[in-house]
Amino acid sequence: MSDRLAVNKTYKQFIGGAFERSESGRSYPVVGAGGQLLAYAVQGSRKDVRDAVAAARSAQEGWAGRTAYNRGQILYRVAEVMESRRDEFCAEILRAADGCSQAAAAEETASAVDRWVWYAGWADKFATVLGGANPVAGPYFNLSVPEPVGVVGIVAADEPPLIPLVSRLAPVIVSGNTAVVLASERCPLVAVTLAEALALSDVPAGVVNIITGRRDELVPPLAGHRAVDALDLTGCGSELAVEAGRQAAASITRAVSAAVAEQQWADEAAQSPYLIDAFCETKTVWHPKGR
Repeated sequence: MSDRLAVNKTYKQFIGGAFERSESGRSYPVVGAGGQLLAYAVQGSRKDVRDAVAAARSAQEGWAGRTAYNRGQILYRVAEVMESRRDEFCAEILRAADGCSQAAAAEETASAVDRWVWYAGWADKFATVLGGANPVAGPYFNLSVPEPVGVVGIVAADEPPLIPLVSRLAPVIVSGNTAVVLASERCPLVAVTLAEALALSDVPAGVVNIITGRRDELVPPLAGHRAVDALDLTGCGSELAVEAGRQAAASITRAVSAAVAEQQWADEAAQSPYLIDAFCETKTVWHPKGR
């Protein structure tokens, strides 16, 4: 058989429920832990960020309007699909791209699946924990209820590539927010493979949008976009995070970050209903008491 050139896959971005090429036409090589070429990833642009934010904004009202029980069902469906594709996440993605052992890849994938299940269970319960009736001196009922903040930008962490992404994405969308995720620059194949699972999981188009590319190009337009209501800068380096925080402050955009060590992402401490609260606003309602 004659020698032939390998046909390497180019992984596309996930915007508005569709897998898209960048309007710039650019891509960049994704290199495995051993230095081998694994594939190519789309190199997103400022225009892609704007398109993703527009898709997230259009989907947000409908997603927040669903019942909490239904959102929980959909998050559980994500866990089901990931469970059925565990071998792909372990062997083809995590081991090749991240260079981890079979046991470590299996553990990280299982932890990511379990995290979807955990937040799915909180979908119809977190409002009871985070809200409630407040005592007031007067003939009124005073009720506090958490509501989604809107569109959330997430800068995914690089190390490790899967469990931090799920740990930050699940608490964002479970309350009714939509998300624009900047995938790990070093290991984008994990995020795009997760997008393939999301596309099969009844997640409405635009609820999760995933962009691949260079952080220094993509973080500034995301942080400065006035239709973004909150930013998760967990995956930013210190210098980029400072500049992104400055841009977010100019448009009064909430900015948060998780200080979790690489080896602690699978721990129970990395999951909490109060992480849901970080991307909610509390609405207080007064109602007069009747006789």
